[in-house]
Amino acid sequence: MAAKEILGKHLPAVAILVIAAVIAWAAIIVLRNMPPFTIAMATGPEGGAYYQYGQRYREELAKAGVDVRLVTTAGSPENIALLQDPRSGVNVGFIRGGTAGASASRELESLGTVSYQPLWLFHKRELLLADGFMDLRGRKISIGPVDSGTQTLSLELLKRNRIDERVSELLNLAPEIAGEKLMGGEIDAMLTLNSWESPIVQTLLADDRIEITSFPRADAYVALYPYLNKVVVPRGVGNLAKDLPPADVVLLAPKASLVVRKDLHSAIQYLLLNAAVQIHSGPGIFQHAAQFPAAQSIDVPLSSEANRFYKSGPPFLQNYLPFWMVELVGRLLVLLIPVIGLLYPIIRFLPSFYDWLMRTKIFRLYGELRFLDDTISSPTERDTAAMIAKLDQLEEQADSLKLPAAYASMLYMLRNHIDLVRAKLQKRLTN
Repeated sequence: MAAKEILGKHLPAVAILVIAAVIAWAAIIVLRNMPPFTIAMATGPEGGAYYQYGQRYREELAKAGVDVRLVTTAGSPENIALLQDPRSGVNVGFIRGGTAGASASRELESLGTVSYQPLWLFHKRELLLADGFMDLRGRKISIGPVDSGTQTLSLELLKRNRIDERVSELLNLAPEIAGEKLMGGEIDAMLTLNSWESPIVQTLLADDRIEITSFPRADAYVALYPYLNKVVVPRGVGNLAKDLPPADVVLLAPKASLVVRKDLHSAIQYLLLNAAVQIHSGPGIFQHAAQFPAAQSIDVPLSSEANRFYKSGPPFLQNYLPFWMVELVGRLLVLLIPVIGLLYPIIRFLPSFYDWLMRTKIFRLYGELRFLDDTISSPTERDTAAMIAKLDQLEEQADSLKLPAAYASMLYMLRNHIDLVRAKLQKRLTN
């Protein structure tokens, strides 16, 4: 009985404490998972397309208060190595399609494809390349820096055409150096994975001494390498006055993906996805408007955040709250909804339970009073002194009850009923 009375007296305070404890627990869990305000992005060599993209990502994320540290690399292979190494500190990077192996998919996730990365084959005008790679035998060819995306793709495609260092001189030159040597006549051809906007590409396209080669068997390469795509450089797009190039040129182009470590905070992933829309969604020589970023998984699976982004857009609250607060509110909702679902019926039950506890105190005394009333009517009961003492005890217990004002009427009624039973007993004694 004492336990019930204590519980009834302190029930509101207990309920408030329980709810406060649940909220505090949820807040601690969320605060332990706050997003970082500094990330590292693996790009490529300075001046390359990936580095230029990285600079724009740094500008976009700076608007949300996130600092992006750019890490220059040789290209996609090095980017993958840094992303897979948790000690490198690199959280995000650009990867060319066909570069990542099976091990990368266990540690990395993609935020989608962001651009075409065409493979350009420039050569001296006097060198006739009627069959693309096949006519490069015995030539000096730049295939890009060591461990670069250009080098790995060039070696693979040259190998398909049975061209290696035994039949041609393969040079590992940076695009700018290779371009200078090509225009100076020191090498015969150069391969480079670069964007249309790249300065070296624009320089070579506008040079009368240089030609760009089309890949006549592009469909075969695309069939053999599913990560490759066929894109077209329209006639005259390099220089309309000089009609350069003099014909449409078919190129092979893998797609670049924006890749993150699986442990990168979801709030940062959404910031990167929003930035990708701002940076890559415009039209270009090889793409139409809104073609990128795209929910495409090449080598590395899409993250769950990317899937939701491409299906439903950014989180609703992102338009009204800072990115870290959106994540905080989202996590709190995820944690509190099941808790609220559990507490709601309990909270609804509390008033009824409290009412039951208050009434029980009075009904218990009523039970004893009724027993006395029944005893007075019994012809065998003669212990009137004990009955009077019991009525006095009930009256004392009723007087000592501390109930809210809402139950005062019940308490007064109990006292009246005690007096009625007492009067009934007195009447029996006088008869």
